[in-house]
Amino acid sequence: MSAKNNDMQGRFRRIVVAFRVSQEESDVINRMVALSGLTKQDYLIRCTSNTDIVVQGNPYVYRSLKYELNHFIDEFKHLGNLEEIELDDLIVLRRVLEIVIAMHDKKMAQIKVQKESPEK
Repeated sequence: MSAKNNDMQGRFRRIVVAFRVSQEESDVINRMVALSGLTKQDYLIRCTSNTDIVVQGNPYVYRSLKYELNHFIDEFKHLGNLEEIELDDLIVLRRVLEIVIAMHDKKMAQIKVQKESPEK
């Protein structure tokens, strides 16, 4: 049995919340979680409670950033037109750029959870 997981106020988390997503949505969620450096549970709780996500620079986050940047370099090499990029990739690219810009001078980046959709 896993260890008890308490929240920041010491309350025991015993309620399970589950929902269905498509494979594409799951991929985006997993990529965003990897970039945040948080657990999936903590990431989703902070997103739903509209709490800022503070990305701490650590090897896991840097590896995720490197992976995503290499992914986008490969995407841009193979695309003839920027309009061919999928919306899911644009959402992740925007988050990657926010993190990189915020971490330029600091070792951490505070990312505001936004409810807006990317403009076309």
